[in-house]
Amino acid sequence: MKKIIYSLLLIILISACKNEKKTESTIIDQVTKEDITTSIYPVSITKVFNAHGGIDTWNAMQMLSFTMEKPNGREVTTLNLKTRAEVIETPDYVMGYDGSTQWVLEKDNTPFEGNAKFYKGLMFYFYAMPFVLGDDGIMYEEIEPLTFEGKSYPGILISYESGIGVSPDDQYKIYYDETTGEMAWLGYTVTFGKDEKSKDFHFIRYNNWQTINGLKLPKSVDWYKYENNLPTEKRNTVEFIDVVLSEKAPDASIFELPEGATIVK
Repeated sequence: MKKIIYSLLLIILISACKNEKKTESTIIDQVTKEDITTSIYPVSITKVFNAHGGIDTWNAMQMLSFTMEKPNGREVTTLNLKTRAEVIETPDYVMGYDGSTQWVLEKDNTPFEGNAKFYKGLMFYFYAMPFVLGDDGIMYEEIEPLTFEGKSYPGILISYESGIGVSPDDQYKIYYDETTGEMAWLGYTVTFGKDEKSKDFHFIRYNNWQTINGLKLPKSVDWYKYENNLPTEKRNTVEFIDVVLSEKAPDASIFELPEGATIVK
């Protein structure tokens, strides 16, 4: 009798252990699957990122360089994508930022007459769309679509948490092709040097892409005239050439303050 009772108790104990392990395994599987499938970004902006090669591919890159033709010659921008250190070289000046200090070096005694603080990172931000909209401190909100020439483009409003960047009151509206997910338009405000948000949106059209290292980036963009916060007609086109995108970080020395440069305060 004792042997029978002992055998029954052993069977019950083994069964309980199996059920417990199965429950633990089920919970672990559920948590793991949820962690993998849950994105930190809303579905709409994730669709845009994916259409351009994916935010994970972008985050693996460490260096970006691109060139624009300007009236006074070529302007070459090079960045460390992780630190956002930047150097912009033109025939008349070199502008740099090493991650903490911004500087300008004039060439051939040609005075620099621009606004260095405003221009730092400006063209990079427009060029690196849509991926810069995956930066920390960004808030997303779906908005009414933009209709242009009979076609409707779903929209996402981009705002920033307080204290993010030099102009946290800036806002962007990104509009994308509903079928392909490709970015089509960017609306943006300019609040640099102002004390409040602007309601005046400027517009850039994105419809000419090139694939660099697995990512779809602009080959050119079109600035548009606007009226009542809507684009009207094309104003000018900016082309990007000699684009380099790499997983290897640029040499930090290119961003360092050179002899004779002026520190921007």
